Amino acid sequence: MKQTVLDVLVFLFEHCMEEDDRNLDHDALRGQLVEAGFPDGQITKAFDWLEALARHRESAASGATARNSSLRIFTATETEKLSRDGRGLLLYLEQVGVLDSGARELVIERAMALDAEEIGADELKWIVLMVLFNQPGNEEAFVWMEDLVMDELRGSLN
Repeated sequence: MKQTVLDVLVFLFEHCMEEDDRNLDHDALRGQLVEAGFPDGQITKAFDWLEALARHRESAASGATARNSSLRIFTATETEKLSRDGRGLLLYLEQVGVLDSGARELVIERAMALDAEEIGADELKWIVLMVLFNQPGNEEAFVWMEDLVMDELRGSLN
């Protein structure tokens, strides 16, 4: 099975989200990921992806995200990469208040940064979780999203 950057990110998220990211030893993490069977190139891309997400967290902390009710029109490139179900999920999450427009844009930007040909709803759920986890003030939305993802995982394991 071909491992993707998203597979590496999900592994890190599942195994390290309890840790304070300032105390994580990247060399030790890299070793764990190699031991788990992830290729070095995908690990490097995953760390780069997370560093870019962290830069967004720093900029979000400096200014509040405005909620607006504007309609999001996807570009042709986004439409090609984000599945119809994925785009529908983003709209739904925004309508129920899990994502505001700033978080939605960050999810789209981070999804587009992945090297996958298509990103479906299941992959976007993980990206949403990672974005909410890394953005200040989204604790309630994160818990809601985490419940959604974990409930679906438990359902697929039964």
